Amino acid sequence: MKKKLRHKTLVMAVYNKTDAHPSTFILIGIPGLEAAHFWISIPFCVVYLLALLGNCCLLFIIKTDSSLHEPMYLFLCMLAVADLVVCTTAVPKLLSLFWFRDREIRFEACLTQVFLIHSCSTMESGFFLAMAFDRYVAICHPLRHSAILTHTVIGGLGLAIVLRGVALLSPHPFLLRWLPYCRTNIISHTYCEFMALIKIACAETRIRRAYSLIVAFLTGGVDFILIICSYVLILNTVFHLPTKDARLKALGTCGSHVCVILVSYTPAFFSFLTHRYGHHVAPHVHIFVANVYLLVPPMVNPIIYGVRTKRIRDRFLQLFSFSKPLD
Repeated sequence: MKKKLRHKTLVMAVYNKTDAHPSTFILIGIPGLEAAHFWISIPFCVVYLLALLGNCCLLFIIKTDSSLHEPMYLFLCMLAVADLVVCTTAVPKLLSLFWFRDREIRFEACLTQVFLIHSCSTMESGFFLAMAFDRYVAICHPLRHSAILTHTVIGGLGLAIVLRGVALLSPHPFLLRWLPYCRTNIISHTYCEFMALIKIACAETRIRRAYSLIVAFLTGGVDFILIICSYVLILNTVFHLPTKDARLKALGTCGSHVCVILVSYTPAFFSFLTHRYGHHVAPHVHIFVANVYLLVPPMVNPIIYGVRTKRIRDRFLQLFSFSKPLD
């Protein structure tokens, strides 16, 4: 019975080829793993709830503790907001698809998903770069740290990162809206993503692909290169410190940031490369990794900083033990 219903849904979703602009798209989830959607949804839901809890707690703790109003933690707050927007844009619809077979998504909602996911992911990359700059100034120019990274400068950097994400990614929905979709309106994904829509368009898309590639390089690519450069300078300074304890202490302040970067950039680069060049990678592998990229970093980021930062850890324990009133 379930197979008949699923077949009927897909038959109804077959696109009318005379209509180049569909009112809705059909998300099919993870191709080849439809039978396991319910079981896959359980860890996805748990990870999403942990991401919500962790990032909301992180924002509350940093906001209420004035001693944490330092550049690194203020940038961490900005990252937490971007994380919340990214996962909340995709996951509720994903869970609706997995639990209730709610495959339809309005064309406008699909384009909104594309913009929010891509622009906020770009902002996340920018915040990683800002945090790397903070570590560079703190270790290489410690006496000038507070003079360089004032609250005005921090706010300006945050605003510049947000505006960069909005300016560079705003064309994406329009580039997709102007395309005809005369082959199908079925998207082989769990959410609307730029390349997934490009693949089902029935027009020349080389310019749009090139623009997307250039934007990806100018944001994530350049940010990653600058982060590497900052850590080369940091390591050069650290290795010239006089004592082993001083070197370990300096490196320890970078540990959380390095862990967060590895957790975020690894699935991001894998997803990006397989979408464009990994033609032999199974679709369900690519789509699963794309979902990991959206879900895991927002959950892991507050955990890494909570475990490795004593002040955040203490405030978190205080918040949930109610042993002492919050200041």
